[in-house]
Amino acid sequence: MTPHAPDRPHHRLHAVLFDMDGTLVDTERLWWEAVEQVAGRPLTEADQPEVLGRPVEHTADWLGAATGRPAADLAAVLHREFAERVRTGIVPRPGAVELLDALAAAGVPTALVTASPRAVADVVLDALGADRFATSVTADDTARTKPAPDPYLAACRILGVDPPACVAVEDTETGVASAEAAGCTVLAVPSLAPIGEAPGRTVRDSLAGVTAADLERMAVPRLRVMSWNLWLGGSKVDDHRAKQVQAVLESGADVVGLQETGGTAAQELAEALGWHHHRAGENLGVLSRHPVTARFGDPDVGFYGAAGVRIAVAPGREVDIWTAHLHYTPYGPYEAAFDGLPAAGLIAHEELRLSQMRDALDRIAESSDDGVPVVLVGDFNCPSHLDWPDVRWPVTEAAEDAGFADSFREAHPDPAAEPGHTWSPVHPVHEDGGGRPEPQDRIDYVLHRGLTVLDSRTLVTGTPRPWPDVAGNDWPSDHAAVVTTFALPAG
Repeated sequence: MTPHAPDRPHHRLHAVLFDMDGTLVDTERLWWEAVEQVAGRPLTEADQPEVLGRPVEHTADWLGAATGRPAADLAAVLHREFAERVRTGIVPRPGAVELLDALAAAGVPTALVTASPRAVADVVLDALGADRFATSVTADDTARTKPAPDPYLAACRILGVDPPACVAVEDTETGVASAEAAGCTVLAVPSLAPIGEAPGRTVRDSLAGVTAADLERMAVPRLRVMSWNLWLGGSKVDDHRAKQVQAVLESGADVVGLQETGGTAAQELAEALGWHHHRAGENLGVLSRHPVTARFGDPDVGFYGAAGVRIAVAPGREVDIWTAHLHYTPYGPYEAAFDGLPAAGLIAHEELRLSQMRDALDRIAESSDDGVPVVLVGDFNCPSHLDWPDVRWPVTEAAEDAGFADSFREAHPDPAAEPGHTWSPVHPVHEDGGGRPEPQDRIDYVLHRGLTVLDSRTLVTGTPRPWPDVAGNDWPSDHAAVVTTFALPAG
């Protein structure tokens, strides 16, 4: 199982994870100069995405594509040019050493997490004092480096802490993406390129004046929840189980409500991830990096229905997670787009799904305890009344009447600006062969009661090919997932 943070009664902040280049030491400038030297020209703002926060190999590949020179040769020269500059020109960033000392005095462990190679990181560690850090993770230590979450996840595993209880300090968009995908709170201190504000992210001009108490306040306990229909267990896509594991890791989710599990997916994914799980019937499941302390609903639920668990996010902090799958027919968007059915007819045809939703809400009410937040995720197979101005879709209204808020619409109130479609990344055209465009809609949800939404998004990895040529897709589903990050109530 994933190790959990040791009991630190005085700290909700379990660790601080520092990027190196441009964050702790002024090496972004040195790296920029090294790349300019090898490129043989001044770099511009347009070059920043290929240079800042990137591993040497990425920038070498980019330069090789532009110049025709072998990427391996370019990487070796870049390594040499950068290392020489680091040895002679390393300068700590303002406030960096003071913050490291303050964290040590407060008993908060720190880690160095960098996309630079070990040889360069060790030079910097010697300059800063390697004893200031409990561990370090470099580009040589993980199969993938930033912007993938792997480096931050590796640091958390070594320290035995949970990412949501950590603050990552970064200076580039690439590094921020890595830390946030791992589930960390982020303090962004831009060096050469600006970084925008975002939920769960703090942006400061400098580390000067930042205190351990400031970072403690940033470490709001969080929970990232994902809803995902696996599409008949993923069986339509080659190597689907490995792709499912990768998608869960890249989402940064702490708990995943599954539909269409094909019977064994929940258990197999949990074993691959080292997580806890609950399997309900042949279709529903929950994966959780946190322990499952109770299970709710019919354990032999049919293809449609709902099941839930209670998870212990931290001592004294529990959350109920329910996953639901509602019947797929009749499907309202087809009836609206293809048959021209008016609102009253669409609503009338929701009775089966409405009955299934009410049953799920009744089960949730029976199992709920005062003070325990509830998250209800699922493939409801129907649109939302928050998205259609002329149709009061009764299934989502019933959930709202029961006190559940729609996390995606809380984060993105305007459906025209952010439609959030989850059906379907592999069906641009309707399957009947007539060439009609497939109605795209939002039918997968992460609803909640008792939490605060920090962010919500849909997730599809890669660029899926359309049906039926889907076997080679990176994304092993016909639905987009929904991923919401919540702040837990104050303990």
